[in-house]
Amino acid sequence: MRLGFALASALLLTSITVSAEPAPQLRLVSEHAVEGMRGGNLSGLAQCGKELWTVSDRDDDQIYRLETGEGVWHAEAVGIGVPAVPDSGLPWGLRSRAWVASFVRGGDLDFEGITCDSAGNRYVVSEAHAAVLQIPPTGPTAWLKISPLMVREARASGMLLRFNALFEGLAINPEGDQLWLAAERESRGLLLIKRKQTVWDCDGGCVLLSEAGKEMQPAQFPRARAMPRDFADLSLFNGKLFTLERNAFEICRRDAVTAKVERCWSYAEEALQENRRYPQDFGLAEALIVDAEGAWIGIDNNTGARADGEVRPIVWRFAAPDGGWSARP
Repeated sequence: MRLGFALASALLLTSITVSAEPAPQLRLVSEHAVEGMRGGNLSGLAQCGKELWTVSDRDDDQIYRLETGEGVWHAEAVGIGVPAVPDSGLPWGLRSRAWVASFVRGGDLDFEGITCDSAGNRYVVSEAHAAVLQIPPTGPTAWLKISPLMVREARASGMLLRFNALFEGLAINPEGDQLWLAAERESRGLLLIKRKQTVWDCDGGCVLLSEAGKEMQPAQFPRARAMPRDFADLSLFNGKLFTLERNAFEICRRDAVTAKVERCWSYAEEALQENRRYPQDFGLAEALIVDAEGAWIGIDNNTGARADGEVRPIVWRFAAPDGGWSARP
């Protein structure tokens, strides 16, 4: 019955979308190259109290505390002990491809997002295993006990079917008992699980949104074309879910219960200035934090150089839009 509920509640779209009205542009405040990440490939951002944290999808044994300020930032490695990964219900074919890929690129776990609750617990999502690691302020790390129904419902709704297109971001509420996960692409989607007595489980159904199809890249993108809709990260702020929509170069505010889009803002005008362009034909933003004053967006450049020669990961700070993030269109 729960599987049927997920199928009935999932929204499946297959058209190519062209926005009728351009999203308002966000204003860039600062840009920071990040040094000290052993594996590079900045793939998530989180704010725990006054500290910023990040992860690399090439490092399985450490996360990073960011030393922030003006100019270049420095990443301080913090070692973590990772227990054996539980079986999340992913099929053998996807798990075996991830295992083979780890020998080529490094990083068996493929950390793709990080978030924090008000108690200072950090949560990191492993794309390769569709699992979530909890890192407490003190004490050992542990994988969350997540019902296998989550992966089953996601796959039945068209998500988690392709290698390297699984969970790309996560967000948790301050109380630490509700967790949102973003499936990356083909189909992209949003899921919600809640902490029960012994396991994290669906409340009726896990799937809030499942969405296929393509949308046009922004006009500022060289040789813009239709690309698969995708999610690159999530941020929860003031009870709203903010999605980083990488190929559209947008941040969108969504209802945290229904996942319905309420408003979007573009960062394309600043990100696609000629000196900031990368040779890849898709967006590279992988990390998002939204707060009252603005948004942090992190770039995973896969160690590739952009037009001005910069090869380090980049974090941008954008000002909040006029009227704040809760402004109506």
